[in-house]
Amino acid sequence: MHADRYAVAGNPVAHSRSPAIHAAFARQTGQAVDYGRLLCPLDDFAATVRAFAAAGGRGCNVTVPFKFEASALAARCSERARRAGAANVLRFDDDGWFADNTDGAGLVRDIEVHAGVPIAGRCVLLVGAGGAGAGVLGPLLERRPAGLTVANRTLEKAEALVHSHADWARDQGALLEARPLASPGTGYDIVLNASATSLQGQASPVPPTVLAPGALAVDLMYGAAAEPFLAWARAAGATARDGLGMLVEQAAEAFFVWRGVRPAAAPVLAWLRAEIAAGR
Repeated sequence: MHADRYAVAGNPVAHSRSPAIHAAFARQTGQAVDYGRLLCPLDDFAATVRAFAAAGGRGCNVTVPFKFEASALAARCSERARRAGAANVLRFDDDGWFADNTDGAGLVRDIEVHAGVPIAGRCVLLVGAGGAGAGVLGPLLERRPAGLTVANRTLEKAEALVHSHADWARDQGALLEARPLASPGTGYDIVLNASATSLQGQASPVPPTVLAPGALAVDLMYGAAAEPFLAWARAAGATARDGLGMLVEQAAEAFFVWRGVRPAAAPVLAWLRAEIAAGR
């Protein structure tokens, strides 16, 4: 049977769990999918992805640092990709490429379904205003939190992100504001680390006073990179969660965008956690 080719495009990509996740989804749904890795030179992302498409590729996930570049390659963007100004999914349609952003949907589903924490009515702190933060902000607001604060080292970036989502936040009845990283506020029910600090080996870019009693603290990274943040959150009395559930859920959403079939994420997430715990 002919298998349609997909890949995760980024730099680096050797560590990516996406091929294993999508192989599991393909087995589960009976879809003929061949999913690999596409290492893109930092200065040649567009040409590398176009070459993959020309060679028969049907689509790709896009990871760091190319999410802002990805949407510019598409003839059409989903509303969530347009709102974020960033894309993590490209589908190579014959009548023009389609760009989407499934990061926020994946994060929301992991928080509400797997962690069992409703977002509605809660106070949320989003740390980081880069591609990851931009991708999740719109779907988080859609869940109608009482308030959402974007904190970033460069305040202007946080303000720009808040400005681009101001109408959407108003429509959802959520108070949306930007704050500098040095004074992010206190007492949040949900704290999300979408900054690059985990990649830099730092425990947390914010003080423990951001955490309300019983707060959920989520690092969008997973594996060894997330461990310092998770340890910091536990020490402060919070429920700590890494980004593995988000990774699997955003992949399930991307699979649906490509194939029109929605795989079940929960068994794949359980299998992947077991693999990582076993050191595989």
